Amino acid sequence: MDMVSISSAPRSVEDIFKDYSSRRSALVRALTADVEEFYGLCDPDKENLCLYGHPSGAWEVTLPAEEVPPELPEPALGINFARDGMNRKDWLSLVAVHSDSWLLSVAFFFGARLNGNERKRLFSLINDLSTVFEVLADRKQGKDRSGVDSGSKSRHSTKRSSDGHTKNSSRAVNEGYGEDDEEHSETLCGSCGGNYNSNEFWIGAIYARGGTTGSV
Repeated sequence: MDMVSISSAPRSVEDIFKDYSSRRSALVRALTADVEEFYGLCDPDKENLCLYGHPSGAWEVTLPAEEVPPELPEPALGINFARDGMNRKDWLSLVAVHSDSWLLSVAFFFGARLNGNERKRLFSLINDLSTVFEVLADRKQGKDRSGVDSGSKSRHSTKRSSDGHTKNSSRAVNEGYGEDDEEHSETLCGSCGGNYNSNEFWIGAIYARGGTTGSV
């Protein structure tokens, strides 16, 4: 755990934001890329453990500082105790929320001597970055969305194949009807010798020739 003396603490808005960004990056890495290592270090059988993010970009799971009061605000104590009693994702999210709270407390601890406008500027810079919790949530949603997209693509491919089969079947049926129509169009009228038209009443040809019929 790094010990920061008051004399060497970052003073300007830019320096405080740089310190915040480095600590944040360390915590994000602990909960994402290095999550298996982090999870293993949080043994519930050990004493109160804390997750620290250092200005160097390194993270550390260790005991809290012994100094009272401490040089810096302390992160949440005993994050290891709840590890096995919670859903893994929920536990990581809880650690992320506490980590965000700690990052802000450290940043504004360093910014205690800033004036109002400088504090607003510092908060604006910090607020432009995603929180540790947001990074973790986006990562989870991305994995969930990837699974959903794969399923959707599979269903879409099946639907396209089914539609193609349906269209081909419809085309075959329509062509069959076309052949039947051609056969009907070549039928000759037995009375007048003309082509039979299915839209005309057959007896009309007889009357057209002046003929009569005894029965219909």
